[in-house]
Amino acid sequence: MLTMDDALEQVGEFGWFQKQAFLTLCLLSAAFAPIYVGIVFLAFTPDHRCRSPGVPELSHRCGWSLAEELNYTVPGPGPEGQAFPRQCRRYEVDWNQSALGCVDPLAGLAANSSLLPLGPCRYGWVYDTPGSSVVTEFNLVCDDSWKVDLFQSCVNVGFFLGSLGAGYIADRFGRKVCLLATTLISAILGVLTAVAPDYTSLLLFRLGQGLVSKGSWTAGYTLITEFVGLGYRRTVAILYQVAFTVGLVLLSGLAYAVPHWRWLQLAVSLPTFLLPLCYWFVPESPRWLLSQKRNTQAVKIMDHIAQKNGKLPPADLKMLSLKEDVTEKLSPSFVDLFRTPHLRKHTFILMYLWLTSSVLYQGLIMHMGVTGGNLYLDFFYSALVEFPAAFIILVTIERFGCLCPLAGSNLVVGAACFLMIFISHDLHWLNIVVACVGRMGITLAFQMVCLVNAELYPTFLSTVPVDQLLLTWL
Repeated sequence: MLTMDDALEQVGEFGWFQKQAFLTLCLLSAAFAPIYVGIVFLAFTPDHRCRSPGVPELSHRCGWSLAEELNYTVPGPGPEGQAFPRQCRRYEVDWNQSALGCVDPLAGLAANSSLLPLGPCRYGWVYDTPGSSVVTEFNLVCDDSWKVDLFQSCVNVGFFLGSLGAGYIADRFGRKVCLLATTLISAILGVLTAVAPDYTSLLLFRLGQGLVSKGSWTAGYTLITEFVGLGYRRTVAILYQVAFTVGLVLLSGLAYAVPHWRWLQLAVSLPTFLLPLCYWFVPESPRWLLSQKRNTQAVKIMDHIAQKNGKLPPADLKMLSLKEDVTEKLSPSFVDLFRTPHLRKHTFILMYLWLTSSVLYQGLIMHMGVTGGNLYLDFFYSALVEFPAAFIILVTIERFGCLCPLAGSNLVVGAACFLMIFISHDLHWLNIVVACVGRMGITLAFQMVCLVNAELYPTFLSTVPVDQLLLTWL
């Protein structure tokens, strides 16, 4: 009986049809990058200080430079261990009184400015940035700085919950239906995020986008790996993730060109409305159709693939079937991940690897925003190191397998993260170098985990979202 892998060998394992489908789905992978790490630019925290009424007028009257204005009117760093008094406290002084002079205006109020009472920033903040972010618009600083983390946590919660639903939709209604539905909803929610009137609605839209976007990326990953032959499956899986890296590189340039967060959100969301056009370029997965006993449609698609690739379809194409006995499991569930001792062991190990990989990957990306350098260049450089990481995987995986590179890459990123504890923030270049080494290591680990996850489990469990099961526990 003709199996899918046998049929793909005859109609073309990676011919013109697969290349066209691959390039189309790579656009989807690249579009996922701004959703996954867009917080770096959407919610960056610039230097800021309390707004004090009367200070701009006094500064203008006295002809102060910005450095002089900060020196005279903004509190100093404060005692060691005190939380950012320069950014979160203001002198309780009426700056509109005429008695204030232009040279050390606080000298007449106290012998030492450190003796003056400090109060909260009740009039808001002044931000030293030419653009805007979620932080500057909704004042997510000082006592409200935790809301920035909540902004990203909503996306991660969405990834977790959405993976559960997307896995079911992909198995119940097909990879293509899941792909198109989640992509369209993600585009709509991306636009709604850009026009959110307040912080609460921003969180809701961001949560909704997380619910569907990871499912969209995963459906594309599953779809393209089911279209190609066994000899190209690993390569295509790795290059699909390289497209995500291309999205990161493009994001850094776009964020530099569009420094205002609402316009940037629109710029990354509007193009995704074109992605559902892949409906006319990418058919349903023949493997999924066979698993649903829709053999006639699967045979028709395989015949179409043969024509596109310039090959003759096999004579026994109508006898096409899956290699696995799909009659046993047409509706996979999380229980299946723990059904046998071997599956339980694999599941727990992969859960831990997915958890550490996700946390470290996002953590190293966020680290780029606090090193004190150019945010756009730092992000760009760290994204570039993902390309050699993919190349290393391509040239080593066949020789050494998955386990040795996976273990080695985790050791590298662990060592890099440990070293960063002891590196001073003043050594900006060293921080960036070590962070980039760690970024390369975690990229290797992340891509290896994707491959191991797909190869260890039976086909009917391939879309169960192990990767997000523990991410929201952070």
